[in-house]
Parts: sequence; structure tokens; C-alpha cells
Amino acid sequence: MKAVVIKKPHELCIENLEIPNPPPGFARIKVKAAAICATDLEVVEGNIAAKYPLVPGHEWSGIVDTVGSEEDSHWVGKSVIGSSDVVCLKCDACRSGNWRYCDSFEEIGFKRNGAYAEYMLAPVYGLCEKPDCIPFENAALCEPLGVALGTLEKARAKAGQTLLIIGAGSIGLCILATAKVMGLKKIVVCARSNGGLEIAKKMGAYATIATKERDFEAEISKLHPEGTDLVIDATGAEECIQKSLRILKKGGTLALAGYGKGKIMNIRIDDIHIKNLKVIGAGNNWNMHKKALSLMEDGSVDLSCFITEKIKLEDFELGLELARKRPEGFVKAVFVNE
Repeated sequence: MKAVVIKKPHELCIENLEIPNPPPGFARIKVKAAAICATDLEVVEGNIAAKYPLVPGHEWSGIVDTVGSEEDSHWVGKSVIGSSDVVCLKCDACRSGNWRYCDSFEEIGFKRNGAYAEYMLAPVYGLCEKPDCIPFENAALCEPLGVALGTLEKARAKAGQTLLIIGAGSIGLCILATAKVMGLKKIVVCARSNGGLEIAKKMGAYATIATKERDFEAEISKLHPEGTDLVIDATGAEECIQKSLRILKKGGTLALAGYGKGKIMNIRIDDIHIKNLKVIGAGNNWNMHKKALSLMEDGSVDLSCFITEKIKLEDFELGLELARKRPEGFVKAVFVNE
């Protein structure tokens, strides 16, 4: 099978690999769509712990080709999405649904081969059947939509709250879509430039702020004059986090959904202490695939506008370059296999 392989950081190529055979408890998926995530770039560049050589890709959809256990044979032939979490299912963390806390946790696309390939392996316990009404390309985006759902759940977001989203990439825009369904109000999206903000406007943002052009703090004080109830940072940038703490109203919440690339940051602790702010870590999607699929199925969320480039595996360099440079209007490049 064809697959994109990271031999080591900064070294990628297309290779012909053997089609993998699923062990018990796993399914082999014929990959139909795999989206390129900004986190994949970190794996390519060696900024995130990974096991090389590696086939990346953790946002995917496909058709179950075969399974490793007879009791799972009912999955064969079904169109699916699924969790990329590989866990023991036996420990306290797993039994409570907190798979990411499992001591044996490994993630497909980071420690196990992922979806930039014609076939991949995924655990059966994480599979969700894809309704026919959802295209494979859209279904692959259930992973970032799940991140948005998990972030809002961790932040205890509720209807009527004001919300500021910092970052207009796929995660920020998924948070916008989900927050609108949940009934949050005066949802403002800010980013450095207008590229993703134009999509945010089309998706129904109350307002957008291009921080290269306008004073971020001055603008949000006009839009949320009593302060902001909830700020979600999807950038991981020090300056954005510092400003978030100043913008929040007393008792407000900051959810950190962006990857900080291991950097040590300067934070004024009194901004948190004096205002009694809550700062929440919000990484990953925490088993939200089924909920994400449901939002797509009933039409509450449509992420079709995210798919700005459909490519073949052989065009991986183009896809990664687009994800890296993010030209205006670009959100996602998606590998599509016949």
C-alpha cells in the first residue's frame, strides 16, 4: 500500500508498505479521507514526541476492511470514523472514560501508524458508524470538532455566556460552530489576519477582529463592555494568553486549547488571583467522536467550507506546505483515496 512516511524529523517520503493485519480488538480501515492537522506539522518537525519511522494522520474516515476478532466481524464493510486513542480499557481512568489518562495510552498518528495511507489499523472499541448523508471528507473532521466539544465541556460553557475565541484555524472555527449550537452569545473570533476570519463571519460570528489591523483589547472591550465570560485560546501564543487574562471578567474562565510548543511563558499570576479566574487545560477530544458525528448528521454543524484542498497521497508536500503557510481562505487539506 502507498503511505506517507516520516523517516525522521524533516524527512518524508512516499513508500510502499505491507498492508497491515489487525490484531484482536482492532480493525483494518481502508482510508477514504484523512485531513492534515497543524499538529501533524509538529510531528514532521520533531516538536512532539513521536515514534519514527511513522505514518502520520489522526483525522480520518474509511471503510472497515477486516477485523482481528470474529466477534467484531459485524463491522466489516461499514463506513466509519473512530478514536485514535489506543488504551488498556481496564484501568480506573479507562473505565471512567478518561482514556487520555491511561498509563498505556498511545495515539494513532504519533506513536502508531496513522491515516496518511491507503490502509490503517484502529481499535474497534473506538469506532462509530458513519451515516450515508455525511461525506467521508466531512466525517474526517469529526476529530477537530470533537476537540471543540471537549474544550467547551471542560470549560463548563453554557448558554448565554459571552465568548471570545482566539485563533481562526480549524479548532477555533470548530469551537465557533459548536458554541453557536450551545447558545453562547456575542461570540467574537480574533486572529492575526482576515483569512480564517472571513469564514468565521460566514459561520455566524457576532464579530471578528484582525489583530494586525486593530487593537485587540480595545475592540473586545467595546464588544463585551462588562468583560468576557469565557475566552478560549486556540493559538498557544504567549501574548494571546496574557491578553486573555486581562480581558476576562471577574470569575471568568480561560480555556487553553492551543499547543504551546513546549515554551516557557511569562504570565502575571495576579491577573488570575485577584480576579478569581479559572484557567483550564483543554487538549484533545476525549471520546467526543459520536457527539461530533451527531451534530453533522442532524445538520447542526456543517464543516464543508473547511475542506479547501482535496489531494492525493502523492501530493503530500503540497498539502503540508498549505497547512504551514495557510494562504488566505485556507483551512484544511484533505487526502482523498478512491
